[in-house]
Amino acid sequence: MTATVNATTSKAPTGTDIGLAIVRVSVGGLLAVHGSQKLFGWFNGYGLDATAGAFQGMGYDPGKFFATLAGLSEITGGLLLALGLVTPLAAAIVLGTMINAVNVARGGGFVMWELPALYAIVAVAFAFAGPGRLSLDAGRPWQRQGLAWSAGAIALGVVAALVTLAVK
Repeated sequence: MTATVNATTSKAPTGTDIGLAIVRVSVGGLLAVHGSQKLFGWFNGYGLDATAGAFQGMGYDPGKFFATLAGLSEITGGLLLALGLVTPLAAAIVLGTMINAVNVARGGGFVMWELPALYAIVAVAFAFAGPGRLSLDAGRPWQRQGLAWSAGAIALGVVAALVTLAVK
């Protein structure tokens, strides 16, 4: 007698799980690096003082507060996304930050806002798709997925972005 294994109940990772992990780790890692450039000057970044001056020049006043907020959001959202940990919250953090980045960069043409738009799109996709089975969320009691959680994550990201834009 030969037993068959149902792909949905198997513990072995699927191609989808591997693909989601590759995108999560890559995009999340890049976002975390970008945030560390803002805050610490790592990876040939400008560091907090120069970033604060740039934020001040873009109308985010006080510049140091908003530069710190952006850097922390990119590091936190990026690392949470890379790990697949509290993924709806990670998606909301990334989305809210990238909406602000698109808003700032839109005047420079497509080449300036395409990357933050891509990060925002990936965040929305993970809000809907979830992190996959190769994540820290997978099978944990705190794992949240489904249409309501996806919509909530997107709403939280959009509201956070709008509040930031309103108070800057």
